[in-house]
Amino acid sequence: MRSMTTIHRLTGTPDTVPVNAYVIEGPDGVVVVDGTLTVSGGRALKARADATGKPLAGVLVTHAHPDHYGGLVELGDVPIYAVAGVADVIRRDDDTKERILRPMFGDEWPQRRAFPNRIVAGGERLPLAGLDFTALDLGPGESPHDSLWLLGDDRRTVFSGDQFYNHMHAYLADGFHEQWLEHIAALRSELPGDALLHPGHGDPAGPELLDWQADYIRTFVDAVRRADWSDPERAKAAVIDAVVAFLPARDLRFLMELSVEPLAAALVR
Repeated sequence: MRSMTTIHRLTGTPDTVPVNAYVIEGPDGVVVVDGTLTVSGGRALKARADATGKPLAGVLVTHAHPDHYGGLVELGDVPIYAVAGVADVIRRDDDTKERILRPMFGDEWPQRRAFPNRIVAGGERLPLAGLDFTALDLGPGESPHDSLWLLGDDRRTVFSGDQFYNHMHAYLADGFHEQWLEHIAALRSELPGDALLHPGHGDPAGPELLDWQADYIRTFVDAVRRADWSDPERAKAAVIDAVVAFLPARDLRFLMELSVEPLAAALVR
């Protein structure tokens, strides 16, 4: 399947929120996976799809965070596929995301968002553009509802959403880190060792990056549990220092910092 398709990766808002979307060329058209965050990211994604000279057959959404659906409205009136849980959470939480993101991004956060309009069951085969995709419905994990998409039958080409961030800081504020670790363990055993995972953040990599992501999550959680929360400011600084010692990179560090207090509220009684 890899030899029969061309996969283009576009990274939207690389200076602030480097988030990946993918344009997959099939024999009969193209399929987009995820939509970036912003207006400019969505327009760049449409230009990348249009440049193939093939019709856009549909969009696949991996999970319920706004950096993966915000720019979809710029693609026009197209089928947008997701598992039911992802579609439901996107609609449920969009007003909250509007209140958070409008002050941060202004007009770059789309005034109108496009939501999934086609529901796919977990395990269902979806033929698009002469290609076959299968959704794996994971449930709560990195976001309130996660899924990933497999291209073809061999489980070797995987659009993995945010199951791992390739050496970028991660968002743990939604409170489902235990389920996320369970997803990672299951995928690590179920996917073939030569699979190539196309993540929502960072470069594609093999399933071994799932182990790195699990270590990152455990480091973060352990740092929160060890901190002395009788002094919240000092505790937060100690957690950030511990996570940065594990991963000195600055990419998406603000997501990690935003996650400290919600994670502490969930873990520290």
